[in-house]
Amino acid sequence: MMKTFKGLVVASLTASSALLASSATADVEIQYWQYYYDARVTAMEQLIEGFEAENPGITVKMTHFPYADYRTKVAAAIPAGEGPDVVQLFYGWLNDYIAADLIQPLPVEAFSPSEIDKDFFPMVQAMKKDGAYYALPTAVRSLALFYNQRLFDEAGITAPPADLDELIEVAKKLTKRDGAGNITQVGITTGMTAQDHHWFREGLIRQFGGTPYNDGYDTVSYNSEAGAAALQYYTDLEKLHGVTASGFMDEPQAAFKAGRAGMHIDGSFRIGSLKAIRGLKWGVAELPAAVDGTQSNYSSYWVNAVTTKAEGEKYEASLKFMSYITSDAAMQIWLDVVGELPAKPSVGLTETNANDPVFGPFIKGLAYAHTTVFANESSQRQVLVDMVARTDIENQPIAESLAIAAEAEQKILNEYYSK
Repeated sequence: MMKTFKGLVVASLTASSALLASSATADVEIQYWQYYYDARVTAMEQLIEGFEAENPGITVKMTHFPYADYRTKVAAAIPAGEGPDVVQLFYGWLNDYIAADLIQPLPVEAFSPSEIDKDFFPMVQAMKKDGAYYALPTAVRSLALFYNQRLFDEAGITAPPADLDELIEVAKKLTKRDGAGNITQVGITTGMTAQDHHWFREGLIRQFGGTPYNDGYDTVSYNSEAGAAALQYYTDLEKLHGVTASGFMDEPQAAFKAGRAGMHIDGSFRIGSLKAIRGLKWGVAELPAAVDGTQSNYSSYWVNAVTTKAEGEKYEASLKFMSYITSDAAMQIWLDVVGELPAKPSVGLTETNANDPVFGPFIKGLAYAHTTVFANESSQRQVLVDMVARTDIENQPIAESLAIAAEAEQKILNEYYSK
């Protein structure tokens, strides 16, 4: 298997690899950091093994941390001259990492901006600053609807919902309660702390006729009739239709993994961990369209970058590693192991991948997906978490809670863009 992998990688390495081939000196160790996610770690282990086989003088040591600790660890290590030479970061963190002098631009001689513009999905161009790329992804993500096939069969449901109205009706058939009226199985999971804040922003708001922000993503525009309709739809899933429950089994994905949820909206990165669960029979469908047929999705990605810690031989080795993990073959391995979509259309949009029953709905979703440009992803997510909580705990009117959220998020944007 290693021999086949080796051949694939050699065949798919870009011209940048050739430029770098004679640069790195033997007997050098570089550090690679990412946050812990089981399928991601497995995929990177495979890539490191392949890279080291092709580059016997270079060793890559991978370190991973829980997601909650990851940014803090990176921010503390690199300025101290410790930590990673190549680091993984969420695309929405790029500006923060540049401002903190944590990463350095990729040399244009080896990573040609015009070639990257041509070869990668357009969303990746957000990683380009002042004529050079600072980071590149191996994969991109979109959202889709996971459904529990056994629960569908049990409820006599023959197909996943095609639109938002059907989503409610299907969820009702899947919801179960005990004798006291407590929900024991949700028709669909909800939770703004997971992927729903993306579904709400780039999916529901647009499907109800609005936009979450202006084109530059520096002005909030969801405090509108469309935004209110989107929030009403979302909160009605629990408060009116009773097909879900806030905090059910703590995390939405936990409920789905346990077979206690009929449907679950999540990213393609969830595929690898779901495949590992014995006895869980599930399928994937595109996100339900609006009743008028409007489709909208959210796309995102994690990228890799060379840190400012990398110098000399470690810098040259890091560039070679960057080239390797963004090759076509690396992207296909990442898709097969993790479930995240190749960052190049030439790999992702092959007939085999696009028609795959699991990967296909995510790949199709990229055609109508939007990538939010965050100033501070965690703070902007919390704004929406609080927005929904106010309508639930305080029973605050939809329009009022939406207006408070828009004002709070605009303040975050103003503070960021005024720097």
